[in-house]
Amino acid sequence: MSDDETAHPEPGSTEDAGGLGGLGYEQARDQLIEVVQGLEAGGLSLEQSLALWEKGEALAQVCERHLDGARQRIDAALASVEDTEGGTETADTDGADTEGAGGPAES
Repeated sequence: MSDDETAHPEPGSTEDAGGLGGLGYEQARDQLIEVVQGLEAGGLSLEQSLALWEKGEALAQVCERHLDGARQRIDAALASVEDTEGGTETADTDGADTEGAGGPAES
């Protein structure tokens, strides 16, 4: 096993010694799939399995960071659309709600 294979990130670290933090989502996901397949295939020593598991954990963190960033961008875009629509449709929506809610509430 080379020194590169035994170098591991600090516990809780989002960056790793192998430079996985610079991978795009698809690259990290594809490598994670390979790691899982390697672990499922078995035939590895305990040390090799642990090293592969740790690489998988680091790759999963990279994927999670990409997904969190995508969620934030989507939330921001949705909030922007809602703010824009809310300003132009408020009068229409309020009028429709008042009419619809006013009739049954008074009955």
